[in-house]
Amino acid sequence: MTGSHGGIGAGAPGGDGGRRPGARGGIGAGARAWRLRSQAGAVADVELAVVRGLGAPALFAIVTSTVGASVYFALGVIAGDALGLTPVVFLVAGLFLLVTLWTYVEGASLHPERGGASSLARYAFNNELWSFVAGWAILLDYLIVLAIGAFAFSHYLAAFWPAAANAGVELVVTAAALAFVGWSNVRGATARGRLGPAVAVGLASLVLAVALVAVGLVVAWEPGEVLDTVELGTAPEWGDLVFAAVLATVAVTGVDAASGLAGDIRVGRRKLRRFVLTAGLAVMLLLVGLSVVALMAQPVTGGATPLGDEFLDAPMLGIPEAFEPDWLGEAFRYAVGLVGMLVLLQAMNVNLLGISRLTYALATHQQLPALLGRLHPAYATPYVTIALACVVALGLAVGSLQFLVGLYAFGAMLAFAIAHVAVIVLRFREGDRHIAFRVPLSVRVRGVAVPLPTVAGALAAAAAWVSVLVLHRGASIAGLVWMAVGLVTYVAYRRSQGKTLTGRFVIPAEALTETEAVEYQSILVPVFGEPIDDDIVGTAGRLASEEPEDEEEPPCIEAIYVIEVPLTLPLDARLPDEAVQAGRRALARAKEVGEEYEGVQVQTALVRGRHVGATIVEQARRRGVQAIVLAAERPSRIRGGPVFGGRGRAKDRALGEVTRYVIEKAPCRVILTAPPAGEEEPRAGVRP
Repeated sequence: MTGSHGGIGAGAPGGDGGRRPGARGGIGAGARAWRLRSQAGAVADVELAVVRGLGAPALFAIVTSTVGASVYFALGVIAGDALGLTPVVFLVAGLFLLVTLWTYVEGASLHPERGGASSLARYAFNNELWSFVAGWAILLDYLIVLAIGAFAFSHYLAAFWPAAANAGVELVVTAAALAFVGWSNVRGATARGRLGPAVAVGLASLVLAVALVAVGLVVAWEPGEVLDTVELGTAPEWGDLVFAAVLATVAVTGVDAASGLAGDIRVGRRKLRRFVLTAGLAVMLLLVGLSVVALMAQPVTGGATPLGDEFLDAPMLGIPEAFEPDWLGEAFRYAVGLVGMLVLLQAMNVNLLGISRLTYALATHQQLPALLGRLHPAYATPYVTIALACVVALGLAVGSLQFLVGLYAFGAMLAFAIAHVAVIVLRFREGDRHIAFRVPLSVRVRGVAVPLPTVAGALAAAAAWVSVLVLHRGASIAGLVWMAVGLVTYVAYRRSQGKTLTGRFVIPAEALTETEAVEYQSILVPVFGEPIDDDIVGTAGRLASEEPEDEEEPPCIEAIYVIEVPLTLPLDARLPDEAVQAGRRALARAKEVGEEYEGVQVQTALVRGRHVGATIVEQARRRGVQAIVLAAERPSRIRGGPVFGGRGRAKDRALGEVTRYVIEKAPCRVILTAPPAGEEEPRAGVRP
């Protein structure tokens, strides 16, 4: 670690918008960053990776619940067009989902960054214009899924409260759902905070889907209700069948949204491969199985199905209607209503998270105005984008469901085509890199292994996009207008900044952070009897002396000297005289240095404890200080820490154990300081 004496308040977001200590969530939930500054102004960034990221179970739950949520609002629209071939359509969509999942996982393995298709295009083409096109297209899909999810939420609520499906109440419930998800995203959550709800909702959704399919195949078994209604070219018509197949890919949006969590993922190579296979097959079986049971429960008659009419807004509620006896259908109806609301809220949350992370990424690369990436001063989340997205989604929610799903297909197919092509290009540009996952089934082209599934995915997405232009005039016009508005905004903003349209530029994260006025009325300063103590206390003195002179109480530095008592002794054991004398000398020096600053009082205390870091945190909490000024000790070179020659997993080598503990547990701002390279560093406490 390098740097000079002195310090600066910890908490400025890191290069990816990391949150400050104490913030409840933020763009960089996967990492925390603190800054060290010398009196001369030299800066050294210290980034601590959060060891506990999202594991395979959480990733599986997020993907399956987000992807599976599509059946809760899209089944009716798709069944209305595909009729008896709805299961075939979902099977095709499932295969496309599997291929796209492979593509995104390989791309995220190469560049584990938020941004999805936009990030892949940036690295593949080294061209910010194509990156923006992909990002702007998928941004439209996020907004549409957010709007449809909020709209469908009110209709699943109607399983308990029928009035929720009424026109006026429906709008109020939709707005309330958007407000709840929006506020949750502004407040943010750590990766661990998102873990529990994601796993619970994903598990509940999967269990309910299996139960519906199992019970439905028993009580509503009428395969003829599905097969006998199919008349190719008539029921359904070819154009409707093709369009339904494109609409069924609405499920794939969850893959792009989940890819925004790439920086938070902690999954091993084997578990990652297992996840790709199991998640793809599970979702495919879920979609096909539910569509078969739904058509047997609400069969096609006269070229139409109630799924696309009576149950259009909440198609999953149509399945329990055919269950007998009545109590069984009623029980499943309530279960579908409850799980449907939870799954839709989870999908809305993931898509809004995708909006915020993607917009932040576009803003930091100067593809959108910096205002849209502005971070909240307390929560470090892009609150402007989140609020704006909720308002736009509320406006979209009053539109036709068929139109919205068609508009979704326009943006999705364009973004997915770019993502597939980007991964193919990356095989040529970075094919020699050792990564955790590669798309299987490749052929050699000019010495490069080109993945055939990704090629097929690119061709399918491009063909599907063209079909939207041909078969859905309204959606194609609206989609082209959306892209035109985005491109005009992009060009105008780039020109106003004096930047080229294709060049890569990055705004420092600090430029997007709104800082709060920080008051340092009381500061805790642990001292260790080292030469750096003078600089630590001096830093605290300068911060405290910046307070206005008319304060009722003068600012105070609370200097403590921690004497670590081993477990072999009682905590109140008599301390060695040399340890007490060393502490008193260090505290006397701290008082002398601190009170050189006008208006600053220094209070001192000898403190005993079992662990230096825990004692510092406890004292900060008990005294209610606004900040801790701490000397960062040298990290241990022993895996698992120095105690008993520990052999645990390798820790981050930027900071030592005590410093890490204080940063992670402190109830207030932490200000670090470190000596220049080569100078003696502070000890982490004194043992008797």
